[in-house]
Parts: sequence; C-alpha cells; structure tokens
Amino acid sequence: MHFITLLAAAGTVALSLAAPQKRASSRLRFVGINESGPEFGDGKYPGTLGKDYTWPTLSTYDTYIAKGFNVFRINFSMERLIPNSLTGSLDSTYLASLNEQVNYITSRGAYAMVQPHNYGRYYGNIITDASAFKAWWQTVAAQFKSNNNVIFDTNNEYNTMAGALVATMNQAAIDGIRGAGATTQIINVEGNSWTGAWTWTTSKGTDGLTNADTMGSLTDPSNNLVYQMHQYLDSDGSGTSTACVSATVGSERLVAATNWLRANGKVGLIGEFAGGNNAQCQSAVKDMLAYMQANTDVWQGAIWWAAGPWWADYIYSIEPSTGVAYAPYVPILQSALSGSAAPTSTTTSAPPKTTTTVAPTTTSTTTTTTSTVKTTSGPVTTSTRAPTTTSTTTKAPTTTTPTTTTAAATTTASGDAQDFLAGQFFDIRVEVHAPVNGSEATNGVPDTNFALTVGKVGEAGVPAAQFFGVDEPALEAWNFT
Repeated sequence: MHFITLLAAAGTVALSLAAPQKRASSRLRFVGINESGPEFGDGKYPGTLGKDYTWPTLSTYDTYIAKGFNVFRINFSMERLIPNSLTGSLDSTYLASLNEQVNYITSRGAYAMVQPHNYGRYYGNIITDASAFKAWWQTVAAQFKSNNNVIFDTNNEYNTMAGALVATMNQAAIDGIRGAGATTQIINVEGNSWTGAWTWTTSKGTDGLTNADTMGSLTDPSNNLVYQMHQYLDSDGSGTSTACVSATVGSERLVAATNWLRANGKVGLIGEFAGGNNAQCQSAVKDMLAYMQANTDVWQGAIWWAAGPWWADYIYSIEPSTGVAYAPYVPILQSALSGSAAPTSTTTSAPPKTTTTVAPTTTSTTTTTTSTVKTTSGPVTTSTRAPTTTSTTTKAPTTTTPTTTTAAATTTASGDAQDFLAGQFFDIRVEVHAPVNGSEATNGVPDTNFALTVGKVGEAGVPAAQFFGVDEPALEAWNFT
C-alpha cells in the first residue's frame, strides 16, 4: 500500500486524490511448510497406517507457529479419504486423522491447506468427469465449511493433460466447494504442467493450450481465488537436485508468472519451492523471496517443500530439527514474514537485469550434486513430485522484463491494520481544504480540514485515524508505503 504525505499550501485549496497505484508491501501474507506423510504409499490403497503412510507430528506445528509460520499445506490421498468412487462416502478413520491435523493448526491461529496430492488423477487415472470431481469436493468441503482458517487446494500438480480439462476440473472444484456452503475460505487453483511458475505462459498441454490460455477464465462467486504455482531452482525445475542454477534464478523464474498475474488481475502463491543446503541455493531462495516481497500486489506467500516424519535425509527436508534444510532455511523463511528480506531502498517488478535468459541446463557450478527421484512407497526419503522426464517442457524462455519502482516502507501499521494491508488492494480517498481564516500551525504548515478514509477497493472506507489507531492531528504528517 502506498501512503502519501499531506501538506496543504497557503490559501484556498481543494484537493482530491484518486486511488493510488497498487504498491508492494515488504511482508508476505503467508509463509509456511508442506507437511507430508498421509499421501505416502502411492498405489497401496487403503494401505496400512504406520507402514505405508503416516501423519505429521503435531508438535511440528507448534515449533513452526512459535517461529511465526502461519500456513501448513497438508498432503493427503483422495483414495484414502473417499475410497470407493469420487461420489462415494468418506472413510471415517482417515477423515478423523485429517480433522485432527486441521483443527490442531487452526485452533492455534494458523491456516490449514487441505490438499489432495493426486496430480489430477484418481486411482492412477486422469479425472475427466467434472460432475464427479465437483461431488468429491462438495463432500470434502462440507466438513470444513465453518472453519475460516481452512484453505482449499483443488489438486496437486495437474500434468500431461489437456489444458482445457485442467481448467474445467478447477472450476468443478470451485463450484463444489462453494456449493457445500464453504463460501468464505480461500481456494487455491493449480495449473497443468506441474503448475510451474516459469512455464505458466509457455508449457502446453496435450491440446496445445498453456495455463495462461485457460486458467484466467475461472470464476468464483466469493471472489477469493489464489493461483498456486510451484517453482524449484534446479536446472530442469523438477526439484530433484541439491544444485541451483544461479543466485538469481529464483526471481528470474517468477517474472513471466508475475506479469501474467498482474495483467489478469489475479493473485498467486508459491505452494512448493526448495533449494539444496549450499550457499548458492540459499542466495537463490533469498532472491526469490525478496522478489515476491517486492511484488506483493500479486504474490501472497510461499510454502517450503517439505516437512514430515518419514523424510529422513531427504535433500529438502525441513522437519524439526533434524531435516537438512531446517537450520539454514528457517531464518530465511522467517525474514519473508517480517519483511526484512525485502530491498530497503527501491524495488522493481523484475530482476536487476533488463533481459534474462532463464535456467540453461548447463550452467550449474555446484561441484557436488545429489539427485533424488521421488516415490511414495513408505517410510523413505522421497515423495511424489514431477518426474525428471518432464524437463523438455519446463525450460523457460528468454524474457524481457519491464521495471517499475516502489518506495520503501517508512511506517508500519500494526495489528488488524497490518494484517489487512498484507496482499490487499485498497483505496485512499482524500479531500483537503485550507481554512478560511488562514491560521497557521507551528513550523509554518497551514492548519487544514480534510477527510481521509481507507477501505478495500469497491467498498466503503472507514476514517483512517480510526483504522490505523492514530490521532487525527498526526495525519498531515503521515508517510506510508
């Protein structure tokens, strides 16, 4: 949000300010962790708890909530939650475990993202029946319709499908969720091609359509959609290597998606990202988060992949406190919530270079690299993600990036005001009139009568002094970003 310093000139003045340009806050609304285990044992349904799959340790949530993290993406299996068919009944035991996780998180003030980790498939088959998929979601969403701290994620990483079909399935999920009475919660939609940010505008489905071609037409009667994308920083973007292409690959791979979101009036979230435990990857992750913080008009947050009790020595594990990513990356992620990772002078909507060529597969300079192919066969170090055979569709194009600047923050609102500002659009409406008697304030600044209100775009505002909790006389010297 962009604030304005108000100084009235001597004499009679009538000033009306239109809504300012949308500017970036330095604070991401959501920063959190993926939690794995319930989706393990791929293909073994219903499977045996403790052998084929597990549930996250509840104390993990306490650890992260105490550090300021506020969203947890719970990965689970569609087939275990509703076993017999998409239109079938809930499995009471699996549902009870999912409910325990969700309620534990949300009772502590954080958000629980309910996410079927199924790649647009049910029992291995691509879901094509929109009516049945809508019914599946209507059944599931009804369980959480009264919990405003639940976020619904339609499905993990649709891939190798027709782009139009992916859009149809997302719309069916939206309709099912809202039809269940869950009208206030955020819905995350995901795209085709493993919902990659860097290929959002270029990677084509089996019908030749990209996510940019199809996903912008989704509608939500509650107007509360977030476009979830995933972005890894290794050479092919698959998230299977400890190497990161460069220290700036994070920002570079978000440029095209950022431009698409802004051009289409959408907001996004990175639902999976990670880097190896090395200096170059740490720089790349910092770079990506700083870029998102500089563009919070379109980016709401980022969720690390992943924690979970069965990860062991997995290359991206952030399970407290033994995960290889825990010590190096927790402070980096915390900085995105506090805003300290954002640039302190001016920020731009693109990386520093005007023209960047993203992620050539030969540029990695890491001398020791570990690669992991993820499976879900049980308590192992791996889980499902995009197969490495998809690198031919994830190469990013050369991108020319426009540059816009945003002033650095000089004042931070607190409490409800700060929560409101994060990731929100708003109007500031001002009318200023110099006094008739021409009386002067101290320091030669004229006394003025004016009204300043703040409100969401399209909604009535409230007096700014009331909203921000400051005294009215202080308004004429306000300086916000």
